[in-house]
Amino acid sequence: MRLTRTSNQVSNADSKGLGLNRRQFLKSAGVTTGGIAAASMIGAGMMRKAEAKSVPHDAPTEVVRTICTHCSVGCGIYAEVQNGVWTGQEPALDHPFNRGGHCAKGASVREHGHGEKRSKYPMKLVGGKWKRLSWDEAINELGDQMLKIREESGPDSLFFMGSAKFNNEQAYLYRKFAAMWGTNNIDHSARICHSTTVAGVANTWGYGAQTNSFNDMHKSKCIMFIGSNPAEAHPVAMQHILTGKERGAKVVVVDPRFTRTAAHADEYVHIRPGTDIPFIYGLLWHIFENGWEDPEFIRQRVYGMDAIREEVKKYDPAEVTNIIGVSEAQMKRTAKMMATVKPATIVWCMGGTQHTIGNANTRAYCILQLATGNMGIEGGGTNIFRGHDNVQGATDFGLLFDSLPGYYGLKTGSWQHWARVWDLDMGWIESRFDQGEYLGQKPMTSAGIPCSRWHDGVLKDKETIAQRDNIRMAFFWGQSVHTESRGRVVREALDAMDTVVCVDPHPNMAGVMHTRTDGVYLLPACTQFETYGSVTASNRSLQWRDRVVEPLFETKPDHEIMYMLAKKLGFADQMFKNIKVEGNEPNIEDVTREFNSGMWTIGYTGQSPERIKLHQQNWGTFDFDSLEAPGGPAKGETFGLPWPCWGTAEMKHPGTQILYRTDREVKDGGGNFRARFGVEHEGNNLLAEGSWSKGSEIQDGYPEFTDVMLKQLGWWDDLTEAEKQAAEGRNWKTDLSGGIQRVAIAHGCIPYGNAKARCIVWNFPDKIPVHREPLYTPRRDLVAKYPTYDDRMVARLPTLYRSIQEQDFSVDYPLIVTTGRLVEYEGGGEETRSNPWLAELQQEMFIEMNPGDAADRGVRDGDMVKVHSPEGAVIEVKTMLTGRVKKGECFMPYHFAGIFEGEDLTPRYPEGTVPYVLGESANTVMTYGYDVVTQMQETKTSLCQVSKA
Repeated sequence: MRLTRTSNQVSNADSKGLGLNRRQFLKSAGVTTGGIAAASMIGAGMMRKAEAKSVPHDAPTEVVRTICTHCSVGCGIYAEVQNGVWTGQEPALDHPFNRGGHCAKGASVREHGHGEKRSKYPMKLVGGKWKRLSWDEAINELGDQMLKIREESGPDSLFFMGSAKFNNEQAYLYRKFAAMWGTNNIDHSARICHSTTVAGVANTWGYGAQTNSFNDMHKSKCIMFIGSNPAEAHPVAMQHILTGKERGAKVVVVDPRFTRTAAHADEYVHIRPGTDIPFIYGLLWHIFENGWEDPEFIRQRVYGMDAIREEVKKYDPAEVTNIIGVSEAQMKRTAKMMATVKPATIVWCMGGTQHTIGNANTRAYCILQLATGNMGIEGGGTNIFRGHDNVQGATDFGLLFDSLPGYYGLKTGSWQHWARVWDLDMGWIESRFDQGEYLGQKPMTSAGIPCSRWHDGVLKDKETIAQRDNIRMAFFWGQSVHTESRGRVVREALDAMDTVVCVDPHPNMAGVMHTRTDGVYLLPACTQFETYGSVTASNRSLQWRDRVVEPLFETKPDHEIMYMLAKKLGFADQMFKNIKVEGNEPNIEDVTREFNSGMWTIGYTGQSPERIKLHQQNWGTFDFDSLEAPGGPAKGETFGLPWPCWGTAEMKHPGTQILYRTDREVKDGGGNFRARFGVEHEGNNLLAEGSWSKGSEIQDGYPEFTDVMLKQLGWWDDLTEAEKQAAEGRNWKTDLSGGIQRVAIAHGCIPYGNAKARCIVWNFPDKIPVHREPLYTPRRDLVAKYPTYDDRMVARLPTLYRSIQEQDFSVDYPLIVTTGRLVEYEGGGEETRSNPWLAELQQEMFIEMNPGDAADRGVRDGDMVKVHSPEGAVIEVKTMLTGRVKKGECFMPYHFAGIFEGEDLTPRYPEGTVPYVLGESANTVMTYGYDVVTQMQETKTSLCQVSKA
């Protein structure tokens, strides 16, 4: 929405108290600020295509509503634009998520659009020098190379790295692009942040997403953070947490490092990295021992808790203290708090997910909430904070090596569903894929190669990988490569491929980390402020971004670049069959409507563009606590129509603020656990017993809805004749009319059935969560009792476990090393380290060490040290001596790059694009290790040695 005013008029924003002159204060402060930020202010105007553009003082100002492009809290921003130039910004004081709050990154997003360090036009590396290309030249050359590799090695020899920075529509199109090309070798950064969450949580109660919301934590009475540091990673989320604390909530922080979040804790619990399951089982030991569990909730809504009880018996207080180092008294205090101070919620992030048993960790967190009955209630649930602005949406839309949009999987029936949505012949789609069978797998219906291991797809002997040939060409689209561990291997793979393509507003490490002199292309995508579309916040709410300014320089929106490539490759007509294309730019609203027509599984069907825009234009009418609109145009709806938003847009479902709550009717956002796993297991009932959603006409558990079930219930005639025709032979996920969902909800039932959550996941390597020592562990005494897995094939690739753990690295590499975020930067840091205001705040890469470890090595605070990896890599960084890390443990941030094992990569950047701050990447020295289910990389528990440089 755009509001127009002149300099002597008061905008809608100002009338609501938004014109607080914070902007003027910052501008004045900037004049006197030294260093990088002030230097960047010298010279030409900021927002420009090629040269400075003066803006008259009285030029009309448009106020554009947009969303921050950093973490997934989803903060609202008022962008002020004059004559096409972005001249100011204010945090939206009336936005229900941030209520005028901004972190350092959000407060400086205008700088990302200024473009001083951005890629400005297409380029390719020729003889070690960057050569400027036209878009037509770039697309033609890349298309020819793709077709050549396809002819020689098949479609799986390309890898498509996607982005958590895409909007929803672009994410959907990118997955569709890979399908039209004929490969499942597509993935994005959720693989290395929350893929273990998605797998673990979805296989516990049905959906792999945050169950409640940031705002709902206002109602919590106990909040436990495990492997989560929102004070730095999600700063605006802290306002919600502190609101809860002010209203009486106890805060527990479980972390190997005393973080800024821990400073707010009522109980800080230090655990050894990689011991989350013994910690959770240690809590459950006290809960079961003292009868603090919720037996009625377990009886009605949980399957397999008895198996957990048996496993928990192994983790008595003495064993827990031995494994994780926490006293019996502290464990009992924490257990009692979580079980008896209700409602209680658990928050976790990558500290819990980035492990070889990350999927088991997330299941264990869920089981604690099931045991205490803290699910499906206000103030409870699992609040899983996501790290990028659309990492939730990009995951939902299938930027995954093992699924189609909506988590439909890759089975033939899933492909048939999407063929119907796309109005394409199934035979044509099949023909796009390699028709062979490799190591017993058919490419179209088997998981591809994950982004955590694309480099192994390049380098491994092709006889050992489950596809026709190695990866020979890769698109790194809005995602850098130094975010992956084993930096030396990543660099080797970049050098080995035929062609490397970086599509990004900045030349990320894919473009400069290699040692190549040819075969690298940079395609300048514009930022999300230069395009428009929907984005999904961590709480599952969709928000609409309006375009703030037109694309700068020669940059293009991601969806336009996809169209140009599809046209060159010959499948644009199929890919955009039902999507209007103007010039080369597909219509975003048409894309939204297309995914609305197919995403029945998770309820991305009720949020039409019109409904999302209505919420955007009226975000000030939604309640700060409930996220519901008490009045106004969206009265009764939850902000952003959080999925599942059932049925069609015409049904006006309000969205689901809290998953699995039974105290509301389904039509009002209620629900229960999903019947995703059948109706029985080994003769035992999997359906809910004596529990159902308010208003349900089936007052017990029931399976997911199908056409047959409607007929058995006598509800078939509730469908219209057109709906009957569409629903015949279908279920709630594949009925494109939405009739099955409409009728089920009309009778008070949820389309996906009413089942128990399961503690036993029989389709995983570990049926219940089991502690396994990290591959690189200093506790060799525990390896025999808690061993890792045998080596095995996972996702087309041989994957090592036991063969690594059998080697004792702890003598030469005695320090545990873990990685995490800083408040100043985000992700791999290319964008934020290129922002002068943020670069001013943190200019050096460092390692946090305990003073005792430093003294043992003759190291003082601020010294340069070498960090040595067991795999041979060495980086040189500055020391920060602090008691935040215990003796024997150390910490590094993962936002830095531009220096590789002492080599300054500045000469490899195109002129004018070198970030203000460079540093060694922590992932250069992070070691091998991948989750057995999802291939999440292990970056929270490894070993290193530190020596004075």
